[in-house]
Amino acid sequence: MTGLGLEGASGLAANRSLAAADPCGRETRLENVLLASFYLLDFLLAFLGNALALWLFLRDRRAGTPADVFLLHLALADLAAVLALPARLVYHFSGSHWPFGEVPCRLAGFLFYLNMYASIYFLTCISADRFLAIVHPVRSLKLRRPRYAHLACAFLWAVVAVAMAPLLLSPQTVRSGRAVVCLQLYREKASPHALVSLAVAFAFPFVTTVTCYLLILRSLRRGPRVDARLRGRAVRTIALVLAIFLVCFLPYHAHRAVYVLRRHRSPSCAARRALALGNRLTSCLTSLNGALDPVVYFFVAEKFRSTLCSLLGGPRPSGRPPSLGGRTTESSVSARSEL
Repeated sequence: MTGLGLEGASGLAANRSLAAADPCGRETRLENVLLASFYLLDFLLAFLGNALALWLFLRDRRAGTPADVFLLHLALADLAAVLALPARLVYHFSGSHWPFGEVPCRLAGFLFYLNMYASIYFLTCISADRFLAIVHPVRSLKLRRPRYAHLACAFLWAVVAVAMAPLLLSPQTVRSGRAVVCLQLYREKASPHALVSLAVAFAFPFVTTVTCYLLILRSLRRGPRVDARLRGRAVRTIALVLAIFLVCFLPYHAHRAVYVLRRHRSPSCAARRALALGNRLTSCLTSLNGALDPVVYFFVAEKFRSTLCSLLGGPRPSGRPPSLGGRTTESSVSARSEL
């Protein structure tokens, strides 16, 4: 995962001046206004939604379900990324000028990628948890425990943080005319090693998530005794998580593959401008996941949904779903009720 299309410490010094001085990749005034407006709206939605989610998850000190644990850590990852959005706002409002210095530039890039890959893997964990709860509801009861979910989250945080640590160690700012450019904002080096990192960091969790949900859909289709309300909730969860992958993460990583392949063929100025613009737009889509994740919390986490409905003055959803019918065991009912 390290070096996913990013400048390494050894290669950055020789390439950062060229990247900053290339006029083909510079943002126009209109682009800066539109990007700043987008990040402002994204900041407001993501901060309010994830701060409320984090408060609700921490307010109830019960262990909850493994899904609750993964969603708690997902909210933490989103809030970490939200902290970097105001700096991007100032950058675009200042006409592509970074006034904060070297260390904040490094932190902005670190938080951006930390959030993106932590979010991807936490969403994948939610997918695997849904798969076990629906397809193997009884056999997975011993494995699907909050304690194990916390251990898995701690492991993922450590792996992602170590993988992104080089961003904190190498210089990331360079002067271009009167402006200071933060290379972490859309001007990454097209490293050939990025294609391998793309496969490890994104393709694996994406394929895992899609596979889990295809198996879930097959299980629901073959299980006519599953209550219609539970079936609908499961399908909504599937659609939401896949939508976040397809809207927020897939365009960025697909573009990164194109960017790496094209940058080594000495593209024309028009092609470089198109690649730079695509990088900025797909980066915007990536940051949008922080605003969309609270929708997942609402449909996946019972405690989030019930507490939010109470705060808004609406009726609390029933804590236990109707019986699944047939001779389904109590353990199976309990596992499937966590959909």
